[in-house]
Amino acid sequence: MAILDAIDGFRVMEALLLLTVFTGLVGLLLRRSLFLKVMGMDVMGTGVIAFFVLVAARSGFRTPILDGTDAVLGGQGWADPIPQAVILTAVVIGLSIQALLLVAITRLASVDPSLDGSQLDQLGRD
Repeated sequence: MAILDAIDGFRVMEALLLLTVFTGLVGLLLRRSLFLKVMGMDVMGTGVIAFFVLVAARSGFRTPILDGTDAVLGGQGWADPIPQAVILTAVVIGLSIQALLLVAITRLASVDPSLDGSQLDQLGRD
């Protein structure tokens, strides 16, 4: 039980997210279907974004949004909004890339419904 007490919840989440990134990478490298490769890329990207959100979620930081009653507190750390904007941009770009790849794969499915990358390479060489 002492081992479980020593394990921090943050470290467990960190390990699970790194496992998610690794799972996406394995799917990207080992699958032959282009559709499954795109899904592996999406899983990997989601894991990376979630990892950055986890790292940015430190305690003791306040959001830099003030309403009329808040006064600026001295000595208290403010959360930096720039990483939040970068992560939001990464989510939008990742979704756009995934949509573009899925449209391209749909077009390729009319040529070869199996979507096997090696067979599509053979078609391109002929």
